[in-house]
Amino acid sequence: MAISRAALLCTLVLATGFFLTVSSQTVPTPEEDFDAWIARNQAKYEAQNSESTVLDTQTLPGGDFSVEATPSPPQEATCIRTVGKKGSGAKYTKVKAAIKSIPKGNSVRCVIRIAKGFYKEKIEIPKDKPYITIEGAGAGVTILSYGDTAEEAGSTSQSASFAVMSDYFVAKDLTFENSSPPPPGGAVGQQAVAFRIEGDKAQFYRVAFLGAQDTLYDKQGRHYFKDCYIQGSIDFVFGNGQSYYETCHLHSIANPGSGSLTAQKKMTKAETSGFSFVRCNVTGNGPIYIGRAWGPYSRVVLLYTDISAPIIPAGWYNWGDPAREKTVYYGQYKCTGVGADTKGRVNWSKELTDAQARPFLSWNFVDGNQWIGKY
Repeated sequence: MAISRAALLCTLVLATGFFLTVSSQTVPTPEEDFDAWIARNQAKYEAQNSESTVLDTQTLPGGDFSVEATPSPPQEATCIRTVGKKGSGAKYTKVKAAIKSIPKGNSVRCVIRIAKGFYKEKIEIPKDKPYITIEGAGAGVTILSYGDTAEEAGSTSQSASFAVMSDYFVAKDLTFENSSPPPPGGAVGQQAVAFRIEGDKAQFYRVAFLGAQDTLYDKQGRHYFKDCYIQGSIDFVFGNGQSYYETCHLHSIANPGSGSLTAQKKMTKAETSGFSFVRCNVTGNGPIYIGRAWGPYSRVVLLYTDISAPIIPAGWYNWGDPAREKTVYYGQYKCTGVGADTKGRVNWSKELTDAQARPFLSWNFVDGNQWIGKY
């Protein structure tokens, strides 16, 4: 039985004696999508913490392809920081304080364990603090939130509630939120980033990213997202990252006809950036575009993905520049759902062949065999 978000929060109130508030903007429509994701991944969180599991192979969907995955061995944490509300026994009450305590030039895995709670903080991990893991008690109960917009912060990038500049970052079992309300159509300066990642070789497991316009700024670097939930309205996965999204849930809260799932910014033919969505689910309001060509060589593919959200028949938008139609790389491979129908798609997108799909189906797309592992 799915555990409702309200029930999870109620349990938290009873268990801790404090009230956890979440902005109404973050509750998806239909609510069951987020509730079901929370329940499923809370169970995974509990299983992960009750027994040790080792991932040594990666089996790709459909049985068409498989690749031996030999991720780096887990790096044992030699420093631990704990964060919780007053009286919880944790050393720190602010996530920012725990990060500040980690020395510059850190060269060991340092885990920051955050107890159940709602933490209103604007946080940035600088480039000189690599190997940090942020670990919550479940995305339904550990929530890091702030409410800046591009207009208030000075830029879209600076509106991020949580930003990571360093390499080898890991996030597990928590929610990153930008609590700014969804902007009306045509609004200027209302981009509101929940999370910005600029470091290389970052991993995300069972993490929720909640926002509206520009929710997840996948700015640059190689990244791996597993079992994550991403909610937004316009360009809610965007940037010039080279990222592999596996079994993630993307949920649109866009006004009909005004939204887009992605805006990838590959700028040159030589760059290796792009977004690969494998065995994901796309739900929510629509119709929306699958992607907009922020960069002239923008690259996005969806493989074995169920697209139940309504999609604008064209599927993709050239950002007002017809020249980009000759250089972007957009495709689908064995997708399902009403939104996967390719009738009416622009003729510069692709229904991928097996050979065309193969480079995007495995961790090799992000050189993952070298660094994806369990920390």
